[in-house]
Order: sequence, then structure tokens, then C-alpha cells
Amino acid sequence: HETQSIVVLTIQSQLGNSPVYSSTQVNISVIDINDNAPVFLTQSDTVIISHTQPPGTAVYIAHAEDKDSGLNGAVKYSIASKHIAKDDDDVHFEIDSLTGDLFLSKELDYETASHFLLQVIIKDYNNNPPQNNTVFLSIDIEDQNDHSPYFQDDFVVIGIEENVPVGTLVYTFNAKDGDGSFLNSKIQYSLEMSNMGENPFFIHPWYGTLTTAFPLDREVTRSVILTVSAADQAINRTDRRLDSLAVKIVILDINDNSPSFTSSPLSYVMEDVEVGFLVHRIIAKDPDEGRNGQVTYHILSGNENKAFVLDKITGLLTTAQLLDREIQERYSFTVMALDDGSPALSATQVLTIIVLDVNDETPIFLHQLYETAVHENRDPGEFVIKVEAVDRDAGLNSLLRYEVLPGTGYEKFKMNSDSGELVTTASLDRETQEVFSIKGSSVKSACKISSTAQLTLTVLDENDHSPLFAKTQYQISVREDLEEGSAILDLFASDKDDGLNGEVMYSLIDDTFGAFAIDSVTGSIVTTKALDRETKSQYTFRAVASDCSTHLPRSSTVMTVLIEDVNDNVPKFEQSYYKASVWEGQSLKTDIVQVFATDLDSGLNGEAEYSILSGNENATFLIDSARGILATNTVLDHENTSSYREMASSHRLVLLASDHGTPSLNSTATVLITVLDVNDNPPVFSSPEYRIHVKESIPVGSHITEVSANDCDAGTNAEITYAIISGNDRGHFHLDGKTGSVDLMKTLDYEDTMKFTLIIQAT
Repeated sequence: HETQSIVVLTIQSQLGNSPVYSSTQVNISVIDINDNAPVFLTQSDTVIISHTQPPGTAVYIAHAEDKDSGLNGAVKYSIASKHIAKDDDDVHFEIDSLTGDLFLSKELDYETASHFLLQVIIKDYNNNPPQNNTVFLSIDIEDQNDHSPYFQDDFVVIGIEENVPVGTLVYTFNAKDGDGSFLNSKIQYSLEMSNMGENPFFIHPWYGTLTTAFPLDREVTRSVILTVSAADQAINRTDRRLDSLAVKIVILDINDNSPSFTSSPLSYVMEDVEVGFLVHRIIAKDPDEGRNGQVTYHILSGNENKAFVLDKITGLLTTAQLLDREIQERYSFTVMALDDGSPALSATQVLTIIVLDVNDETPIFLHQLYETAVHENRDPGEFVIKVEAVDRDAGLNSLLRYEVLPGTGYEKFKMNSDSGELVTTASLDRETQEVFSIKGSSVKSACKISSTAQLTLTVLDENDHSPLFAKTQYQISVREDLEEGSAILDLFASDKDDGLNGEVMYSLIDDTFGAFAIDSVTGSIVTTKALDRETKSQYTFRAVASDCSTHLPRSSTVMTVLIEDVNDNVPKFEQSYYKASVWEGQSLKTDIVQVFATDLDSGLNGEAEYSILSGNENATFLIDSARGILATNTVLDHENTSSYREMASSHRLVLLASDHGTPSLNSTATVLITVLDVNDNPPVFSSPEYRIHVKESIPVGSHITEVSANDCDAGTNAEITYAIISGNDRGHFHLDGKTGSVDLMKTLDYEDTMKFTLIIQAT
């Protein structure tokens, strides 16, 4: 039938060989039977469609032919089975059974199913027997870039030590993309620094590894804010999507800087400053952070006599002893600045302290008594003697001016103010005055400090007899409070000579330290200055009786003057100001400090007794009256005696040292007792409860509140750190351990959590 459906035959009948015949036409229709199956043009086919096509879109036309005719050649289409790449959902496609048009019946999602394999069956309408055929249709879904890359976090804080090698891995970023095809989900990373300057970091565009590109230095850059972006690689650049997150990289400090001195290596101090005077402040800077940058100061050498004290924390250099330029005018220390890093780094400096002169030295004559002789009747201008004094001060403070002090016969002499040479201003007459006892003075040009020397000038005359004393030695005792000019003894010497040659002149020789003089005519010995037993308790000198003889010896007697003690010296403390410290909570009778007072007097006049004059109203302390040991009388409490927050509380006592003389003399000294703190108080919050209201829309990183606690102790005992011990399991908040500042770390959602209760501990 399929080859020839109608056969046309011409039938002819003929009788014998007769030329006469007849014919007829016979039409034979070949009736179709269902012996041909429908046939597809291909056994399989592939279709690519976009996943954005809406339902109802014709995506393919299935076409088959059947050589049969009629119902045997009419075909109908159906989907026998469907194979989906990711699931078994079978409602994505429908086929028109008559036309073979394949339609979408459901929206496509590349990320859910990217491939379908359909088996399309063609059947004819004859069921006896039916003929059918099959074609396999492969449908690939074309991906569209409808997903953006995304990071797990919105903000990342990373810490890395400075000075790590270039190329050190800092962090690995891993962004995700929900698209399916390679380019739409392939992520490329990029990096941008939020502030101006050279970016010290590099991010691998494909791996997302963040590494150091340059050496890091915390002292130059403490932190860097970066924006890390992740972009997919869709073929069409305008379709590419990206996401970004903020990254804060904190450069962590290492101890890579030594301290450097900024203070001067030279300082000056007057020699008359008190003990404890601030001489110099040593300053060294260390750009490192925390303990790496904490500097302490130490004297390595040059302070062997412990004349100075250096506070290792503040760098304050103070005097520990009284200074004397005349003993030492320059100190050279080697000081070290040491940081607290591990290992510690240090620097040294040579510090020179120059002690400046104060005009505090008294000029001293090389001799307290100058004796010489000068002939009578010589012309004026006769050289008599040269006196000389020395002064240990320096510069202008040591310049001296010489002069003759008013006294008997002083007008007959003139002293060169610069050289100290004494010359006569008139012709001398021994019969008028045989011996001149004058005082020479050396006065400092810069002030009124002066000293004197006794000059005994004998006018020479011819004589053949010497005067004779009644005794060869005298010993007397005088009170030290005897008034100046008081007579202590009348000497008498006789001279066998007659007339002018028999007039005896008295004088003193040897060293009387300027304390005594003798009347050259009467022989009366008098005091010329206030006596002080504590300076000198005995004087031994000779008194001389002479006449005008130039060749006969003079006679002399030995004078021994014993000075009797008077209670005229106040007991003096070794220091006018004492500093001591004691830990709070010490037991009773704990020794704190021992004071000592000296009294230059002797016997009971020099015995000192100690007591507390003031500052001990509550009988907090007691003192051993004989030994001067100051001790506690109560248990001390640093916090109760502290009026404000400081390292330690203090008590200021005024001590009294009295002697046993009549009348009794006394002096005072101040003792500053520092009560050192012990960590015996816990910190207390300013409020037991903080109620904070915030909007759920506040951004991450916002400041929420600040908690604060106080501690009655001092110093490190009162340094408080804060920590969240409960209520922050999901990490919504960050508490600064030093400042108590609470910041938001995650986005708030009122519908998720209306209230957070944080338990914060202050330590």
C-alpha cells in the first residue's frame, strides 16, 4: 500500500485468433494495514533553553512520519518518562499530543535542575496492533547570573605581628556564589584600602588568600581598614555581581624598638640644695606598645657614694646627701633606660651633673696669728708683713680684699687690699707703743663673709734686760658663755731696765684662734670673740713680755685656758626631714624608722630625749625616748587614712629632741610615714545594674554603654579589668577590658531577642 495504493488493470477478452476483442478496466485499491511504525527524523536530539523562559513557552517541536494512511498513519505524542539531573520533579514539560509541540509547564531554576532527559513516544491510532517509536530528547538549562557572591561575615578583625616576613599568610577569605555555571559562580577577589597610603597587603584574586606585601611596622601604622570584594565572572561584564566586607587588621606590637633618650645629658645643681632636691629628670621614649614600651631607669655606674637617688619609674634624679662643690664639683653617671619587653631592650646615656658654686666658704688665713718686728724711727712705707688667706669657693666667689680693722694703732699701718702686704704709714716710736696688736681682715668681694687674723707687731728698741713673768705657766677655767671682751687673767712681768727700756710690753704668740688678746701694757688677757667649747675646748698659747731690747730674749709664759661647757647647743637631728614607709595591716610595735639627734654639748647638756610633738593625735605611733625608734601603736589601714586616690596614705609627724640641760634646749624634725597599700578591697561598680535601651537598627560597631567600677586600693591594686562572664553566648557584644566600653558586634533583631542580660565582672 505504501508503494502503490491503487492498481489499475485493463482486462481484454479475445476469442481465438479473432481480431475482435473486448476490454474492461479494473481498479484495485490496496487496503492499508498498520504495518509501518511512526518514524522520527532523528533518534535523539539536544535542546538548550534559558532558565528565564516563562511557563507555556514552546521549547521544541517533535516531528514524526508514518507511511500508513488513515488512522494507521495518524500519530499522537506523549512523554513516556522524564529524567532530571537533580530531582525527579516531572511537571516541568508538557507535549501537545497532536502537534508534538513541547511546552514549559513550570518555572526553571538552573541551581535546582540544570539538565533534563525526556523520552518522547509516538504512537499511531490503530490498536490492532499499535505501532510506536521513541526519541530521546536532552534538554540543557542555560544558567543566568542571578546570584551574587556573599561572605559569611560582614566585618572581620584580624591581628598580625609586625615585622613578619613579606608573603606571610594573614587570612583566607571564602565567598560563596549560588550560580551553577563556572563563570557565573567563579569568584575573583580584590582589595581596597579605606584610607590613603600604600596598601601593605595583597590578596590572591582566585584563592582569596590575604598575605603581606610589604614589611609591617606598628610604630608607623597601628591598624589598616580594608574592603575585600568578591565578584563573579559572568561573560557579560554588566551582569557581574559582587559582595564586599570590611576587614580591620590590627598590627600587633613586638619589642623591636630600644628606648631612646630625649633628655639632656647635662644638668646643673647648686651645692646648697636640700636632701631630696629634684636635680634632673631622665626621659627616654620607646615607640613600642604596652610593656614593650614601658621604660624604667637605672644608674649603672658613677653613684658609688650614693649621693643621688634615681626613681626608676619617673626618671626623677634627686639628691640623697648634702652636696659640697669644694669636695666634688662634677658627677658622671652611666644611666640605662630599659623597656619591659621580652627580651628587654635598653639604651645608655652618660649623664653629667655639674655642682654650681655657692658662696658658702669662709676665707681662712694661712696663720691666725702673724708676728713680726719693725724698727722704730723708720720712714713711712716700711714693709711690715704680708698676710695671705685662701677661699675654697670658685670664680668671683673666691676673690678676696684685705684690710686692717680699726684698733689700737691701726692708723699707723696700711694694707694693700689686693696683695695683703702691710706697710707703715708713719714713723714708729717704741717708747710710745712697743707692740701693735692689730687685726687683718680678708673680705669676700661677692658677699660680706670675712675672717680675721691677729697681727702682733713689735717695735724694736735696744735694751739689755728682759722682763720676767712671776710664773712660767698659768691654767684657768672660763665659761663658754663669757661675754666678748671679758678679762680672764691679769699677767704681770717685771723688767729690770729703767726708764723707757724698762717698760714691759705684753703680747700673745702661738695660735689663739682669734679668741684672746692681751693688753700690751697691763698684761690683762681678754676674750676677743664669743667662746664655743664645742668648737674648741682648750686653748694653749704663750704670753710674751718684752722691752725695747734688740738682742736680749723676751720672756714668755704658757697660758692654758680650759672652756667650761654651757648648755648652748640645741640637739640637731641628722635630717630635718625623714621619709619612711610601712605596709598597712602590720602588727603593733612594728619598727618604722630610727631618728638620731646630736648635741655638741657634754654631759647632761648633750643627752637627747625623743618625743612626738604633733601629728599623733590618735596615738597611732610611739617613739623610744632614748633610742629614737619610731614604731606603730595601732594597726594601720591605708584606705581609712587616704583622703583621695593615691599610691599610699601618709602621716606627717613632728618629732622633738630635747636635751637634759638647764634650761633644756630642743629641735624638731618632720617624719613623713607612708602607709603602703595592700590589695584588701574588691572593686565596686558605680551601679549594681545598668539598663540600656537600643534600637534594633543601630549598626554593628556602635557604642552601647560604658560600665565603671571603683577600687579603694591604690596603684596596680586599683587597676580594674572588665569581662563578660555570661549572657553573651552568641557574641552580640564586645566589652573593652580596660575602659569598660560595650560595643555592638552583631546585628540586633527585636523579633529574635528583645532583651539581653549580661553579667559583667570587674577584677
